[in-house]
Amino acid sequence: MNPLDFSKQTSLLLDAMCERLFANLRPGEDVTVSLEAEETLYLRLNNNRVRQNTDVTQRVLQIRYQGGGRTIDHGMNLSGQVDTDCRSIDAVLERCRLDAAVLPQDPFQVPVQNHGSSREVFRGQLLAPQALIPAIVEPAGGCDLVGFYAGGVVISANRNSKGQNHWFETENFFFDYSLYNGPQAVKSVYAAASWNAPDWTTNLERSKASLHLLKRPMQSVQPGAYRSYFAPAAFADLLGMMSWGAMSAAAWKQGRSPFKKLMEKELQLSPLLSVSENFGMGLTPRFNDLGEVAPQCLGLIEAGTLSNLLVSSRSAKEYGLQANGASGHESPRALDVAVGSLADQDVLGALGTGLYLSNLHYLNWSDPVSARVTGMTRYACFWVEGGEIVGPINNLRWDESLYNALGPQLLALGNQAEVSPEVGTYSKRSPGGVRAPGALIDAFHFTL
Repeated sequence: MNPLDFSKQTSLLLDAMCERLFANLRPGEDVTVSLEAEETLYLRLNNNRVRQNTDVTQRVLQIRYQGGGRTIDHGMNLSGQVDTDCRSIDAVLERCRLDAAVLPQDPFQVPVQNHGSSREVFRGQLLAPQALIPAIVEPAGGCDLVGFYAGGVVISANRNSKGQNHWFETENFFFDYSLYNGPQAVKSVYAAASWNAPDWTTNLERSKASLHLLKRPMQSVQPGAYRSYFAPAAFADLLGMMSWGAMSAAAWKQGRSPFKKLMEKELQLSPLLSVSENFGMGLTPRFNDLGEVAPQCLGLIEAGTLSNLLVSSRSAKEYGLQANGASGHESPRALDVAVGSLADQDVLGALGTGLYLSNLHYLNWSDPVSARVTGMTRYACFWVEGGEIVGPINNLRWDESLYNALGPQLLALGNQAEVSPEVGTYSKRSPGGVRAPGALIDAFHFTL
């Protein structure tokens, strides 16, 4: 389906559903409706050949019902047929009423309000499937390429019975791929709103160069503390731990925030580090599940000092704080890290002797109180001596406090940032991502 046709049909369907639902509300009842929709082409490649292709069109409606001081959430998949979906939404409304009747009142319920209207549309220029496949595989000729492509239109909308009306639509793609040399692999992602052949070639050639370096002798690295360079994707993985409660106001108030010492000014991070939530990147909508619109850009860490936590309206009501448009999870949705001064061509020289890390995985808090994180190195990671790559390393377990890694041990940040998009497709494409430069970190601790 043409993206414009899909967008128009989805909008008309939502109009009909909301008109039916709101008209059937009784006095004292309010409803917020959230829509997630996509029309996406999925391709799975192995050995540089297409092994699976799927075209997914889906629309999912989430209904939040409020009545008598009680809140009920119910979801439903839409068929796209107005009559059928309107009958289904009648049944969901009745179910909400029955469920609400047996619940106690919620003392921290956030009442439905009109948070205004907004419309953001980011159009892309994606290749048709018959042009896309040769565009991927021909430049990768002779490579053992394994990858997953997802591209198309993603829509988020939010309306309520008070008159609120938000619409976010973006057209983009990602190609999450690896190049293999036997058991060794290099991983990368190419993502954009428009397919650009030179950009794809540059991305691919960089991966080929890393794969060639994997042919050098394997290096044995013993546990210890090493100066380490985190490529942008690896640094984005590390910063992604901020989404696991570190920036949550509720977690802070409940005494379980890994950044509790930052919030209470006991510690601060490196003055080189500034992090914001930046919706201007167009990766995800500014409105949350209540339809509240977050600031276009909200500073979270400014020159090493924690300046804002993410505060949902529920936390604001419960703890007497000021809400700032955060989601109910109070996790960053569009992290943006300010660049530094380290140029790409100077990275190995600045590293000197130590580890060059391309990717990380299996990250988790090992000690949240001290903001200590553990994880593994992955794919193309190398031992460097005298500013020269000597050879690849086996996967290493690491364990380090963010207070140290992002504090006194942070030596430099790269002068170019890259977007590491969300590539999750559990039930649907996940919006969002992290824009980050590379980072040079001293004495990073590796344990196994």
